[in-house]
Amino acid sequence: MTEKKQPSKPLLVAAIRTESTFEEIPVIDLKNLYSDDLAERRALADLVRDACINVGFFYIKNHNVPPETISKALSAGKRFFALPQPAKDAIDIHKSDNFKGYTALLGENTNPENRGDLHEGFDIGWEALDGSVRSDDGAMTGENVWPHSKDLPGFREEVLEYYHAIVNLGKALFPIFALALDLDEDFFSDKITKPAAIMRLLHYPSQGGAVDDRVQGIGAHTEQALCFTILWQDDVPALQVLNKDHKWVNAVPIPGTFVVNLGDQFARWTNDIFKSTVHRAVNRSGQERYSIPLFFGTDYDVKLEALPSCVSADFPPKYEVVTAGEYVKSRLESTYAHSK
Repeated sequence: MTEKKQPSKPLLVAAIRTESTFEEIPVIDLKNLYSDDLAERRALADLVRDACINVGFFYIKNHNVPPETISKALSAGKRFFALPQPAKDAIDIHKSDNFKGYTALLGENTNPENRGDLHEGFDIGWEALDGSVRSDDGAMTGENVWPHSKDLPGFREEVLEYYHAIVNLGKALFPIFALALDLDEDFFSDKITKPAAIMRLLHYPSQGGAVDDRVQGIGAHTEQALCFTILWQDDVPALQVLNKDHKWVNAVPIPGTFVVNLGDQFARWTNDIFKSTVHRAVNRSGQERYSIPLFFGTDYDVKLEALPSCVSADFPPKYEVVTAGEYVKSRLESTYAHSK
């Protein structure tokens, strides 16, 4: 009797167990991120690979972002959100054609089944410290909008200092992601020469009083637009990640770390081998919460085609090919459509 041939699987799926249900989010030490030893970088990539396939979230420590850079950005955010409402409304994101500026409380509704997201935010894109912006970013071309300097002296400089520190960290992670995907270490180099990098300052008031489960800090969602997010969160617990048993796992704040989670763009690019995991933020702490996510993607003209290590004859590409810019624009338009 001839044994039935089992379908071949992409290398990544064959190499790593994917049926696990996580109870904790792994913490990955980046001490070897810049190592000259390829074996050490590969060992780091193995940890990242396992987290990306089985969880879609991980903490990073020893990331080399100075604590004072973080504290200045946090202070800047607190000063911004303490402004009178008319000053913030003057730079409302709906007045921008490139999704930059202020979003008011309940101005987003990430989960359509909810009533709104109980946070306010301030969004920026790439800008050099000298004020120059790129003129060829497709859908996202254009200047940031900033509160008046007389209202918040030093705000722009403190925010951009943090922004560029995290952009540099994101660029440094791409070679590790490449190794994790069994690609050449420089595979992404020509795809992040002008990377999409959207950063948000976020403020979550405490959700006290009568509990309405359809109003949350951010409703359950996957990270829609870009490859991965690097999130700084303060010490107020709110972030939760959904595992395969539909159990919410707390992404508790760990001092000195960032949280990295994969977005739909990376899931699409890897043919859903890397996980874009559902998560939400619910602040029932009785305290105000602040966080700073930076959503990192490729150049906007990069085509999102299934990567070679993520397809085979038995696992063909699942998605049509689109450019990164088209994908980002479509997802952002969807995010803000309800509040126009």
